[in-house]
Amino acid sequence: MQTVAPKQTLIFTDLDGTLLDHDNYSFAAAQPVLNKLAAHNIPVIPVTSKTKEEVLQLREALNLETPFVIENGAGIYIPKHYFSYVDESLQDCGHYWCKQFAPSRTFWCEQVNTLSVEFPDCFRSFSRMGTVGIAKATGLSDPEAALANIRDFSEPIHWLGTDREKERFISRVEAMGFTVLQGGRFLHLTNGYDKGQALTWLKQQYSRQLGGYQPFAIALGDSGNDIDMLEACDQPILVRSKTNGAMTLTTHVKEIRTRALGPEGWAEALCDYFNFSHETPK
Repeated sequence: MQTVAPKQTLIFTDLDGTLLDHDNYSFAAAQPVLNKLAAHNIPVIPVTSKTKEEVLQLREALNLETPFVIENGAGIYIPKHYFSYVDESLQDCGHYWCKQFAPSRTFWCEQVNTLSVEFPDCFRSFSRMGTVGIAKATGLSDPEAALANIRDFSEPIHWLGTDREKERFISRVEAMGFTVLQGGRFLHLTNGYDKGQALTWLKQQYSRQLGGYQPFAIALGDSGNDIDMLEACDQPILVRSKTNGAMTLTTHVKEIRTRALGPEGWAEALCDYFNFSHETPK
């Protein structure tokens, strides 16, 4: 069972373009701060568009043992024995409990196939792109791209059409009763789930573990699919992006905006927030 300290602060973080460099996926610039957060027993919780298999690999590299949110909030995986209780809504998934917010990938593939008839040549989904196509679009290695295609609850779309066609596509998706999230590279169809819903649910679980005490949630993100998470937290940190424009939040909480990009900005903001000394990774 994980020890959760009183007056707990939680760090919810996007990965691509935020904790991980947009181009090479490195988190070296953030490593000293990750070490300090671990020393202070401050959980770092990945909230990402990545898959379970991708995050499992990254958690090992990042030395994280916390819950994690996959596929833009579609599902949450919690290590067994992390909390002292088992919420009744969780599914048993081997070494993890799973909280599922979205239908299966099969459902989304059916919706995407329907849309492809109306919007021919405007997009390619992960199923059609395959390992080679995903690797080319993301810069991932073939083995990494294969992990990105092992999806539980979503079917990302690589948009190839014009902006005007994208507007029509989004309107059509909304008419079908779904929403479109814009990530750093891909579009994602959802049935209303998002990263903010996942943050709120996980924050409630930490509160339950703490006997009702409300932990303080910091969230870091760099793109449109992070907005719901940033608006659901207690302290939003907007990490400067090389590919996405400045985001606007509707929350009344004053956000922090980083000067540096990606993991450098991630480390900069949390060093300043927690008054950690700034260290340059070796």
